[in-house]
Amino acid sequence: MTEPLRLILITGATGAIGSALAEHYAAPGQHLLLHGRRQDVLDTLATRCRAKGAKVSLSSVTLEDDQARRAWLDSLSATPDLVIMAAGMNTGIRDARLDECTEAARQLMDINLRVPMEMSRQLATAMRRRGHGQLVFVSSLAAWHGLPSVPSYSASKAAIKAYAEALRAPLGNDGVGVTLVMPGYVASDMARAMPGPKPFMWSAERAAKRIAKAVDANRPRVSFPLPLCLATQGLTLLPPAWAQRLLQLFGYGISRK
Repeated sequence: MTEPLRLILITGATGAIGSALAEHYAAPGQHLLLHGRRQDVLDTLATRCRAKGAKVSLSSVTLEDDQARRAWLDSLSATPDLVIMAAGMNTGIRDARLDECTEAARQLMDINLRVPMEMSRQLATAMRRRGHGQLVFVSSLAAWHGLPSVPSYSASKAAIKAYAEALRAPLGNDGVGVTLVMPGYVASDMARAMPGPKPFMWSAERAAKRIAKAVDANRPRVSFPLPLCLATQGLTLLPPAWAQRLLQLFGYGISRK
């Protein structure tokens, strides 16, 4: 009797981390359900994954469209064994006299926070009923302390961190794992567009290997690189005025010119 394929759903598969994870998991016996906005990039990624022996299905459904997203997930032939919610966006401000674009900030909160929350609620129900599965939430080291140049991004990543941490115990009681991913800078267009310096930047491939190792072990959290982990967590221990002065000193403030 043929063993069923392991179904792995990845949103944000056309981004740096999502695509690197797709290629990491691409192998015989794996069915990759890849979601992304850029169809040409998605098609090229699918070709590479199929060449490694994986079965691949694609979707470009608008994740912010609740009705379309729910219908897409309901239409899946089986409940995914692993769901990696890597879709995300960023927006920021470079001048203290200006504020973030309201519409961009609203879209960011949708993609970075509301969508993974609602996806996880829908999928976790079936996973609990089945008695196994795993949800992976992608946060950021910016969740430890808000960066002045990216306030909405920092807020969304802090919120998804708290949400994932809150889910782990109750879902774990029903056999469903939850892993929180908190990366530093990973080489990508989004990272390069962020204001401020990018210390200790990792390649997407290196990040994917570290993430997959933690996911496969059902670790509660994986964060990297170590120097930036220590620095960002250290900011939470300082008086707020000191933390803000350090952020300004190291180039994460906002220009007042």
